[in-house]
Amino acid sequence: MASVRRLKSGRWQVQIRRFGAVPVTQSFSSKAEADRFARGADSEVDRGVFMDRSEADRTTLADLIDRYLSEVTPAKKSASKETQRLRYLKRELGAYASSRLLPKDVAAFRDKRLSGGASGATVRKDLNSLSHVLDTAIKDWGLPLPANPVSLVRRPKVARGRDRRLSRSEEEALLSACKASRASLLAPAAILALETAMRLGELLALEWRHVDLRSRVATLVDTKNGDSRQVPLSTKAAETIRQLPRNLGSPRLFWTWARTDSFEHAWARAVAAAGIEDLRFHDLRHEATSRLFEKGLNMMEVSTITGHKSLQMLKRYTHLRAADLVAKLG
Repeated sequence: MASVRRLKSGRWQVQIRRFGAVPVTQSFSSKAEADRFARGADSEVDRGVFMDRSEADRTTLADLIDRYLSEVTPAKKSASKETQRLRYLKRELGAYASSRLLPKDVAAFRDKRLSGGASGATVRKDLNSLSHVLDTAIKDWGLPLPANPVSLVRRPKVARGRDRRLSRSEEEALLSACKASRASLLAPAAILALETAMRLGELLALEWRHVDLRSRVATLVDTKNGDSRQVPLSTKAAETIRQLPRNLGSPRLFWTWARTDSFEHAWARAVAAAGIEDLRFHDLRHEATSRLFEKGLNMMEVSTITGHKSLQMLKRYTHLRAADLVAKLG
């Protein structure tokens, strides 16, 4: 049974001793708090579900996020984006003791983010990141928490995936603007995206040693999902690569951009110059994937090229025009 006694400091101490179990000692500022803890602890011990939460009481969410940023995040491909997200979560929720964070607190954070204009997809990423921090603390670091409070909170709905297709006139205007850009490799990057369905990061990381123009295959060593894949090159894609100017000081095809954000600036200027609205570079991957199906490739062939791991993800990136399917119906 738990014992409650007053210390010389004026605080109240609860001690719990059970045969075969590690003794537990906690102190409280009032006797009422100590008695309440003692009653609850006795009940949990009797039922065999007692958990010493003193460590969780001392550990703030900020402490957990800092450790996660130090030990887990650096190994991820999305480290920079996750770092930004976790630092934001630390500012908003870091003061909570990990044992005191309740589902209602997480729900209040979710609602605040949504009312502030954040999209459902963004808030889902926030919650997923927070949930993984807590799961890691519970499963890998042994933090004594009875449950992950984020798992008990409803995730916001996500808007339907983009179905942006590129019309012929838009493609002509876009490539014309890219060719006129001061960024000399912008047009080849756009053409290769449309021909190969590569992601921007994959294009910018592609090195000459991984391109075999004789067999017309490019090997992507560092992809988003961590697996390498080989991408067949169309005649147009191979010719575009052959015409690229090489920089002897860099192994990469697209050596003029060190990061994706510097590329995005050049892209935004070209899209504006072309007079095109609401077009992201990633939309070219959607367009390329849809065109692969329109060429008659089956699902396995397309997924081999694009690297999609599931049918559901592939469907999100595929937007076939009804008018183009009429001929197949007869």
